[in-house]
Amino acid sequence: MSLRVAIQMDPIEAIDISGDSTFALALEAQQRGAELLYYGPRDLSFCDGMVVANVRALEVRAIRGDHFRLGAPRLEDLSKADVVLMRQDPPFDMAYITATHILERLMPQTLVVNDPFHVRNAPEKIFVTLFKEFMPPTLISSDRAQIASFRAEHRDIILKPLYGNGGAGVFHLTEGDENIGALLEMFTTLYREPVIVQRYVPQVRNGDKRIILVDGEVGGAINRVPAEGEARSNMHVGGRAEATGLSAREREICAALAPELKRRGLIFTGIDVIGPYLTEINVTSPTGIQEIRRFGGADCAAMIWDAIELRLRAVGR
Repeated sequence: MSLRVAIQMDPIEAIDISGDSTFALALEAQQRGAELLYYGPRDLSFCDGMVVANVRALEVRAIRGDHFRLGAPRLEDLSKADVVLMRQDPPFDMAYITATHILERLMPQTLVVNDPFHVRNAPEKIFVTLFKEFMPPTLISSDRAQIASFRAEHRDIILKPLYGNGGAGVFHLTEGDENIGALLEMFTTLYREPVIVQRYVPQVRNGDKRIILVDGEVGGAINRVPAEGEARSNMHVGGRAEATGLSAREREICAALAPELKRRGLIFTGIDVIGPYLTEINVTSPTGIQEIRRFGGADCAAMIWDAIELRLRAVGR
């Protein structure tokens, strides 16, 4: 299936081609004969009922330091694309939300992955609360009395911004730690939103498992182990990736999520599981597919494009 694929992403010159999931998706699409178009979020416009972008033809190659070639910029009607990949990183702020509103105007004529309506309505640390039976004790609040009560009950907690990403602003507060007041003052200064507070899950020392789901089906998993002296397992802050399989509990979690992910058109998602607990459902710009393949797992990029092509065939494209 020869497709025109527009990719809305962060600056391509700055990506790490050995770990970037968008780059893997672009390579796979190109190998399938797709025409690739590249643009950034600020290149997107809505004009007289049309969704347009200043795009550039894109060619990718797996050569570090010489991984892309771009054509001349031109204004493109994105309804003429078969697929738009919305792949810029969060923060999940009003700019991000506005982009989902604009891209939603392309549906269903153009398939947007992931579905922008449901991306907008499934913020990662709130969407997961639909599956509270799998979560650690969790509070979302700005109320300091509520936060103090939650901490008194659970003693060892994690405090983080509700719409943060990549481990930024995540704090582990043990019982007796006197920094919570200062941290809440800082969060109040930096953010208008509530914070999220969770009971600390000590199994994180053994790793935070990223499981990739493709149209609700398990694609693969990687375990991310925090560095010594670090509470966060994100690889860009020193976490170590290692091969892993899925436990019976993790398969139960995936099976429970699958129907909701499929219903919402969330073709590419990444869930985070620590010990027995589901902590996040990542729908904006999930990562991890290159690490899974590197450790001998499935080719999730190929699985994602298989799922996209299946969706397109189902509507006669």
